[in-house]
Amino acid sequence: MLLRAPVQPSSGGSRAVRRDGDNRVGLSGGTPTVQGHPPVPPVGSRPLRRPAVPAVSPAPAVDSAPAVDSAVRERAEHHLRALVGSSDARLRDDQWTAIEALAEHSRRALVVQRTGWGKSAVYFVATALLRERGAGPTVIISPLLALMRNQIAAAQRAGIRAVTVNSTNAEQWAQVYASVRDGEVDVLLVSPERLNNPGFRDEVLGALAASAGLVVVDEAHCISDWGHDFRPDYRRIATMLAALPQGTPVLATTATANARVVTDVAEQLGTGAGGDVLVLRGELDRESLHLGVVTLPGQASRLAWLVERMGDLEGSGIIYCLTISGAEQVADHLRRSGFDVAAYSGRTEQTERVAAEEDLLANRVKALVATSALGMGFDKPDLGFVIHLGAPASPIAYYQQVGRAGRGVDRAEVVLLPGREDQDVWQYFDSLAFPAQEQVRETLEVLGGAGRALSTAALEPMVSLRRSRLETMLKVLDVDGAVRRVQGGWISTGEPWVYDADRYARVAESRERERQAMLAYQSTDMCRMRFLREQLDDHTAPEQCGRCDNCGGLDLPQGVSEDMRAAAKERLAVPGTTVLPRAQWPTAMNALGIALSGKIPVGQRPENGRAVGRLDGLGWGNALRDLLRADTPDGETPVPLRHAAVQVLDRWAAEPDGLPAVDGVVWIGSAHRPTLVRHLAEGLARYRKVPVLAWFDVPPDPDQAPTAVNSAQRLRQVLGRLTLAGGDAVAGRTVLLVDDMTETGWTLTVAARELRQAGATAVYPFVLAVR
Repeated sequence: MLLRAPVQPSSGGSRAVRRDGDNRVGLSGGTPTVQGHPPVPPVGSRPLRRPAVPAVSPAPAVDSAPAVDSAVRERAEHHLRALVGSSDARLRDDQWTAIEALAEHSRRALVVQRTGWGKSAVYFVATALLRERGAGPTVIISPLLALMRNQIAAAQRAGIRAVTVNSTNAEQWAQVYASVRDGEVDVLLVSPERLNNPGFRDEVLGALAASAGLVVVDEAHCISDWGHDFRPDYRRIATMLAALPQGTPVLATTATANARVVTDVAEQLGTGAGGDVLVLRGELDRESLHLGVVTLPGQASRLAWLVERMGDLEGSGIIYCLTISGAEQVADHLRRSGFDVAAYSGRTEQTERVAAEEDLLANRVKALVATSALGMGFDKPDLGFVIHLGAPASPIAYYQQVGRAGRGVDRAEVVLLPGREDQDVWQYFDSLAFPAQEQVRETLEVLGGAGRALSTAALEPMVSLRRSRLETMLKVLDVDGAVRRVQGGWISTGEPWVYDADRYARVAESRERERQAMLAYQSTDMCRMRFLREQLDDHTAPEQCGRCDNCGGLDLPQGVSEDMRAAAKERLAVPGTTVLPRAQWPTAMNALGIALSGKIPVGQRPENGRAVGRLDGLGWGNALRDLLRADTPDGETPVPLRHAAVQVLDRWAAEPDGLPAVDGVVWIGSAHRPTLVRHLAEGLARYRKVPVLAWFDVPPDPDQAPTAVNSAQRLRQVLGRLTLAGGDAVAGRTVLLVDDMTETGWTLTVAARELRQAGATAVYPFVLAVR
């Protein structure tokens, strides 16, 4: 057991304090916001495990306490100076109020302050004070690896030993746990997902929670269903907090929370603490930010605007895109235009992510072109600009992302370039919301009847949910007590569970209001900073900030040169993306009575294929989304897409090891777009001067919803529906296999397998779109 300082329960109720404070110093990643002074020596070269100053007895609650001895504050500011490397750094009043509540009175506190205010300083200074008195380590629950890396670097500057357990350092976990047990660790950073890892939860978490000197919940708005970035694992934190020993101080921090979220988070923090929660909420203005919106007619114009503007932007920055494909395309266009940028998304390998972060921190790149994967996980005080190509679905999410800029510089430009496709992206993410009651009940019944733990992969074939949605749903059910994650997968607890339709409806209504507010932000003529602050229920903003485009403080070009627009349009007009074949059958198909498992034999697979574009991409994405909407009538292939398809075929055929001279075309019938697919296939056959050899009959089935099921069930569905007509004609032939769209890849896989079994020597898929 680690040592704990003696604690004394505090009294008093929850209260809110708003103070403008003494804006003297904040903590920002690796660079202090107070500069130009020689650094002071760190507290020490080893962890703060032994008392360095006499212990100070806890005082009564802050509400009624006299001022704590000034020596304690001076000691706190000594630690602050080590953190920021400034010999005259001083705490803001609100920073000290929070530190005093935690370190002197063992309270629970919620700090809602703008990015760069110095929330990290609060918990690191409180940690240093508590550890000097023999308290156990601080446990920081932090959402993203990049943010953890920033926090570890900041702690080390003050001689605070911080370590992390995460998915990238599994080989170090045993040593980390041993170091924690031996008292050699001051700060342990964990992700919220780690809290329900069976090994961590059952073997480490209980002892750690019992001995923790301080618990910190970073990005605490995620605790709330009303937060803009709801994560099921954060809901588990409330259960953990309720089980902490009486008197364990807890700090929750966030930069983005409206009044409803603040109330919700404070209530959850108060669970098990008698409701004694100190709420410190400051003004959200960022005096360095110059906000603006530029509305342009199309994607080519927005890309051209970005190219023309990049050279005038000070420093380095972030360019946010709504989709992975969009980020990759924008990064490619900027590199072709001579700018050193890197793409950053959920598809980026971990080593590449770290390298990209380091390059931006060192100003070796002009920008990271990123998705929201970077949103909460990056800390660079001198970030000079944030530009959005496409609007986030919420002003709260937008403020979170733009808050990365201008923390350590006097001026930073923040520009939104909205597009008509933004709402399509919002609607797609809406489709990934919490599943319908029938799907939840189905999952609970399968788990209840299994009699053993089922992994997500083993459970997936037996339910009507994709793996990502299934995983999210199981986490929610785990928090609600209906299922439990154990070694080997998930089990049913047998506890009664009620589908909270009212809650999900309220959250959906809140999301819709946020979307409408984001659209209003684009067209408003009021001060943009005031608009955003009011959306976060900060009503202290003046009528005008004097810095945004509506207040006259930012003059942005509203058009682009025709040459730049034409160059961007030409680049976006280039169609073509690779369609990779499936190489392995889904796990546990035998549970569905299908004897397919392991790797798909090479002789049964399709070759690499091609598509005109991705539905979530720039360029052809808009045309493809319009064509393939559920309410678009079936018809012939639009002329622009005919030309694009021909271009893709020609370029594919010209590539080394590309498309060979095919002997014929086979098309896959469609229950929804039979005319489109057949017209496309026959047109391509005429262009290549080859016959249509065969086709796959697909019977109409309006009750089927193939895009709503997971990979295994989609495969079962396809196996039972495709019937090859005219298969004798494909023997000994190289085939071009045509369909309108691919999503899971199983239709193309099954069709290619049947063609190869019918004697086709090779099958090359071609589709209009990849989802």
